[in-house]
Amino acid sequence: MGEDAVRARMSVGRIVWIAVAVAAALGIVLMTPFLLMAVGPKDADWAKLSQISQAYGALSVILSAVALAGVAASLAYQARQTRIATEETTWTAHRELLLLSLAKPEFLTCWEPPSVPVTLDEWRRIVYTNLILQDWEKTYTFGLMTDAQLTRTFELHFQGQTARDHWRNSRENYLRYADANRRTQQFARVADRSYDAAVAAGPAVSVGGYFVQPPMPGQPPPA
Repeated sequence: MGEDAVRARMSVGRIVWIAVAVAAALGIVLMTPFLLMAVGPKDADWAKLSQISQAYGALSVILSAVALAGVAASLAYQARQTRIATEETTWTAHRELLLLSLAKPEFLTCWEPPSVPVTLDEWRRIVYTNLILQDWEKTYTFGLMTDAQLTRTFELHFQGQTARDHWRNSRENYLRYADANRRTQQFARVADRSYDAAVAAGPAVSVGGYFVQPPMPGQPPPA
């Protein structure tokens, strides 16, 4: 059994225990007037006990509403956790397929062809860059990255040529197929604005310009 399934089963178990505890507490409240009548004296004031019973009845309605709200909240939380676990499983499978394609470049032709002319090495870098963006998208969608942090991340990201090549190839898919999730749509818009701003700011850093070349034997290192 996978880790996600174990977590889902544990969440269901917690919901069941919460429901049992609430039901038990509600049952105790409802039974209290009858218990009082059973242990009370025979000459007890039944009118007063009736008023007490009515008060407990009103309280039980409130507790029932609270219990239902608690169960509804628990079910909503469980549904969200299940959705997250499903998305994580799907993302992991997709990532493994892409990593296998990067390890065996002949498998890259099993995917859709590039929408812009690129060499094989350029396409491998674009595929890997897509994995990076998908990771950022998940982080942002789950609320673990603010708009300001995302904007700054893209500002730095689009300084590189590979990042720009990737967005030129993928921007239409990101913008067109962003789902109904507001943060997913915002992610695509921030990326696109940052790309346009980076292009307007000047040329990108080429792949060969990322790192200095090591000195040739007998030559001093660059200052």
